Amino acid sequence: MHDFQDDLDAVAQIAAVPSILDVVCRITGMGFAAVARVTDDRWVACGVRDEIAFGLQPGGELKIETTICNEIRDHREIVVIDNVAEDPVYCSHHTPAMYGLQSYISMPIVLSDGRFFGTLCAIDPKPHVVSTPSTIATFKLFAELIAFHLDAHQKLAESQASLATEVQTGETREQFIAVLGHDLRNPLASIDAGLRMQDRTEDLNKIRSLTKMMSSSVVRMSGLINDVLDFARGRMGSGIALRRQVVGDLESRLGEVINELRTSHPNRDILAEFDIAGEVHCDNARIAQMLSNLVANALTHGADDRPVVVRGMTAPGVFELSVSNSGEVIPPEVASELFKPFVRGAVRPSQQGLGLGLYICSEIAKAHGGTLDATSTLEETRFTFRMPN
Repeated sequence: MHDFQDDLDAVAQIAAVPSILDVVCRITGMGFAAVARVTDDRWVACGVRDEIAFGLQPGGELKIETTICNEIRDHREIVVIDNVAEDPVYCSHHTPAMYGLQSYISMPIVLSDGRFFGTLCAIDPKPHVVSTPSTIATFKLFAELIAFHLDAHQKLAESQASLATEVQTGETREQFIAVLGHDLRNPLASIDAGLRMQDRTEDLNKIRSLTKMMSSSVVRMSGLINDVLDFARGRMGSGIALRRQVVGDLESRLGEVINELRTSHPNRDILAEFDIAGEVHCDNARIAQMLSNLVANALTHGADDRPVVVRGMTAPGVFELSVSNSGEVIPPEVASELFKPFVRGAVRPSQQGLGLGLYICSEIAKAHGGTLDATSTLEETRFTFRMPN
């Protein structure tokens, strides 16, 4: 739907409009003049001078089919009527009859890119001679002046929006580089230390231990790089890539994720309750990635002595997956930022990771046409993903 408030604001910011409407009334003798925004289905007054109690104010509307401006939008030519009763074209036209008009003039306002904005028009219940070359030239000049200011307003708005985007992009880029550099430093240092220690030992068991440590660091770096790639896809507009299939083994794939996390966190309880009946139309790998990120988040922020609970189920037309944990309530100011990139929890600000996990989860949810919501109370914090199936 077209936002006419933007048009009203744009015209209101043209300081010359009241003077233009005043001059229009003076040179024509007419009692009503307006700058109107005209689309294919609406006529909206954006600037008004009313000396005949016609009854329109800025923001007021006429039914588009009752106006001559509706026809001007199509042919983009000025319409001038000195005396409706004597005009061979408009003497029987429905608009003058409906509004009790005898004189009328309306000039199209066309923007520099060729778009039709609306009209500069004037009306009166009495006949007035408005078809003179000087009056028409004045209306043409005023319509072009209004179009010029509207173009300038649009360009200024676009420049401000572009500047804001550039500032935000710059801030994100700086934050991205700083966080990535910080988080890659640790696994790189671990690999470097392991290689130097291997050079100084011939103990096979120790070499194997160091190799295992370095392998873990490589896996961590790989995860960081994958997060970066997913972040880049989301930011570039292509979104998270999916390979959706109608599959019946989603429950077993999610079970594998749970088992992997239980192995890597042997001191934590992870409970799983699945009731996934039939097939689910989704990208199994991406849903598994989402679950892994959500559970990792719950393990990081949840109470160590309370279980993380995973529930997955299907209902008619819906697939739902949730992860809940006990622990401190997420403050409202943090909750509102949870799904933004590079946001790390305030509860444990020193945690490792790019702060992209929940952002990527939200992008995966969006790619599936679903939603990811978070609720946090004294009893539990729960992330819930729902998608149509």
